[in-house]
Amino acid sequence: MQPDIQHYNNQQTSEEQLICNQLSEIINQNLPEAESKIWHAHPVWFLEGNPIVGYSKLKSGIRLLFWSGVTFEEKDLQPGSGKFKDASITYTAVNQINTTDLKRWLQKSNDIQWDYKNIVKRKGVLERLK
Repeated sequence: MQPDIQHYNNQQTSEEQLICNQLSEIINQNLPEAESKIWHAHPVWFLEGNPIVGYSKLKSGIRLLFWSGVTFEEKDLQPGSGKFKDASITYTAVNQINTTDLKRWLQKSNDIQWDYKNIVKRKGVLERLK
């Protein structure tokens, strides 16, 4: 695991650490070609410079966010604000993580991508990459 991400995980409460460690382990296993780093204070995985998946601590739990998640059409992923294509799920216990679902979502995150890397250059307009 990338040291900065491990440090982020270690800063969480014990249950949140379990959630973060499990999420990062599954993400790393299923997106081995992705670059991972702390971005805007949260762990994020990128493919060719494009943000794909990440997680962050909220008051309600650990939120796992997929930048192109709305396009996955998965009932358990809740759409974001509607301005972008993001969708997420929030966990409060490690046993809530459905590994089968998570692996499917990670495959979709590789197969279905919107170009967030160039969103500023395009003045907020998203274009589909895959």
